[in-house]
This record gives sequence, C-alpha cells and structure tokens, in this order.
Amino acid sequence: MMVFVIGCGGSSSGDGDIDAGAVDDSGAAVGDRLGTFSVQLIAPRVENDGTTTPGYTSVLGKVYNGVVPETVVWDTAMTSGACALSIPRVPFCSPACGSNMACVADNTCATYPTAQSVGSVHLDGVKTTSGTGIDLTAVANTYQAAGVTLAYPAFAEGDSIKLTATGSAFATAFTASTKGVATLALGNPDSIALVTGAPLALSWTAPTASTSSTIHVQLDISHHGGSKGKIECDTADSGSLSVASALVDQLLGLGVAGYPTIIVTRAATGHAAVATGHVDLVVASEVEVPIVVPGVQSCTADDDCTAPATCQDDLTCR
Repeated sequence: MMVFVIGCGGSSSGDGDIDAGAVDDSGAAVGDRLGTFSVQLIAPRVENDGTTTPGYTSVLGKVYNGVVPETVVWDTAMTSGACALSIPRVPFCSPACGSNMACVADNTCATYPTAQSVGSVHLDGVKTTSGTGIDLTAVANTYQAAGVTLAYPAFAEGDSIKLTATGSAFATAFTASTKGVATLALGNPDSIALVTGAPLALSWTAPTASTSSTIHVQLDISHHGGSKGKIECDTADSGSLSVASALVDQLLGLGVAGYPTIIVTRAATGHAAVATGHVDLVVASEVEVPIVVPGVQSCTADDDCTAPATCQDDLTCR
C-alpha cells in the first residue's frame, strides 16, 4: 500500500523518496524508496561541552508500506555546481490533518505509512568484536544490531557487504549488496571557517578502490535556533569540493545560531526491489566538524560569554 495524498493545492514534494534511475542487484529498475538499512561509521567528535565522543559504528534499518511524508518543504533558492541553498517552508492545512496524517503542502494531507516486517535480516561483511556477520533484531519493526558489539570501523574499503531478508507477508525475500567505503578523513578535521565573500573549500582523502562512493555535504548553521536554511551538495568522491561564495553569503545572511557544524558523508548504496518500491542498503562514513563564523560566540550558559553579553536561546552570546 502506498501513501495516499488527499486534498487540493499541490502534492507531496517527495524530497528524495524517489531515486531516479535506481536499480536492484539484477539491474532492474525500482520505484519509490520504502526503507533503508544503513551501516555507518560515525567519526569521533568534540561535543559542545568539550568532551570527545569516540567513533562508533551504527546499524539501523526500517521499511514502511509507503513513502514517509515530509512536513517541511525545502525550497531551492540558489544552485551552484553540485550545491544548492534551500530555505524551509512549513505548509498549512485547514482543517488540520489529524494524528495519522501529515500536512505536506498547503491544504494537502498525506497518510503516515507504518513500519513493516521483512522477516529475519542478516548482514554479511560487517565486523563485530567477535567475528564477521550479524543477525539483526527487530524491535517494533525497527532492525538493530542487538546483543553484539560492533567493531569500529566495522568494514574496510572494498569489503563486500550484503543484506539478506527472508521476507514476510509484506515483502518476498530479497538481497541488497554494495561495497565498504574508506573511512572519511577531512583535510581540515578540527574546524572550518565560514567567511563572507569567500568560497568554502573542502578536501578529503580520495578513495583508493573503485567503490562507486559519492560525497554528500550538509551545512546548516542555524539549526539550534530553528533552521533558516541549509546548503547541500552531492558530488563525486574526488577529494575536493568548493562551495561558491554566493551560496555561503546567502546562508550567512539568513542567520547563525550557536555551535554550527558541517556534516560530510561518503556513501555507497545498493538497492533491492521490495513490494511496490525498493529498499536501500547504505554503507557510509560520516564526519561532523565545527564551523567557525567570525563574530559569533557559541554558548550553553552565561559563563561562556564575554560580559556584558549573555547566552541566548539560540546558543549565541549577545
């Protein structure tokens, strides 16, 4: 069963739920994305309080009987090369959609899908502290790596990673496979400056093996104050990217909240046909780095600020 969109005045934007050109392991085209199983390396990071969270591996999967509707519409304001600046817009529905539906466009409601079982799920090629390969445990149809300790990193560049599901009343048995990606290492791992009138230069160590990996960048410098915009880039895993100064200037002009960051993700994806759509197996390595904006001081308490400034709700000193 797919998500039904009702009402007038527009339709759901989709926001990436349809992968144009996606194919399964056999090369057959697949439809809407109904779920994702992700195996992700999360790099160590320094938290707002100065402590360091060690790196870890995350495994999580969920499949729905329809496309999950988006309640925030991101309107593209400017594009340059592989990057785009988008501004959020929250649709308004009257009457309200109700608890089992989402307002996806003005006066347009979409039913929330429900999570489904896809039977027993096994992952090959993912390392634990005691071996390789794990059976995932379903809790309320959310698949997790319970009862095992995942290694970090849990795969190496070029490793074969395969997901096998035995199937259920919702979906027949399926498999999806892809290759392990290299652990992402940025050339500027401690912090990145964002300056008016200058492009944002990113660099990273390019992969040594052919894994069909790509790079996704998300730059949101106002999320602690209620996001006012974001820059996202999807580019080749070549080792460098320059975000145009025009995009940077527009984003800075929308406002900055405390503790801004940039998230860079290297990923390789496999697809499997499931019911009326497909499920993704995403193998990724993610790095989150603090952004430094001249003149912006981040804080969690007044003591973090230079008097007479005090810490505001958006975690900046003013």
